[in-house]
Amino acid sequence: MNRLTSPLLKTLLVTSLTVFGGLPAAMAASAATATAVKADPAKGGALYENGDPARGLPSCLSCHGAAGNSSIAINPKLSGQFATYTHKQLIDFTTAHRQQPIMTTYAKMLTEQEKKDIAAWLATQAHKPGAAKNKETVELGRKIYRGGIAEKGVAACASCHGATANGIPAQYPRLAGQHQDYTTAQLEAFKTGSRANSPQMTVLSQRMSPEEMRAVADYIAGLR
Repeated sequence: MNRLTSPLLKTLLVTSLTVFGGLPAAMAASAATATAVKADPAKGGALYENGDPARGLPSCLSCHGAAGNSSIAINPKLSGQFATYTHKQLIDFTTAHRQQPIMTTYAKMLTEQEKKDIAAWLATQAHKPGAAKNKETVELGRKIYRGGIAEKGVAACASCHGATANGIPAQYPRLAGQHQDYTTAQLEAFKTGSRANSPQMTVLSQRMSPEEMRAVADYIAGLR
């Protein structure tokens, strides 16, 4: 039988491309292989909390806080995030699509199994809500999140991330309660191209002003 016509192979390829948004062939193949790995949340939690001193791998909580609830505004909250999304980001940090000195270093130290384990554990952790801080821009942020910016061709954030920013599993991440500084920094990274793992976000962020980014980031921080 021609391997390219195998129904199983076709299914795997279609699933991989659907979930990972048309990644390059090598990355898609890696993602398909990773799907077969069963996650162990307990091991993921232990690695998150303790790291692995033997490898020089620090605990994740040193930056992202207990149970993934970061108290550092520039470091994202990870608690309650979809395992598929967190896992994909850990993969992306090992590629040219999302380079970040600290995370790229540590993501490359993690095995595929460990990436899956940590992502699975974080998905089970209770998310601590945030709050909007700027009363003067919250209405602008609400309008952008719920209705977009029609004259600039910016789609409503809610159309992908949901009315309360709780996301859609395997497609769009949960944003509700995320730190304003982190969300703003990511929008800026998409705009400049320093983060290139979402074509949609690159296009949308390039159409937004810094003020609009800050306003919608602040509004998102207050969603639950």
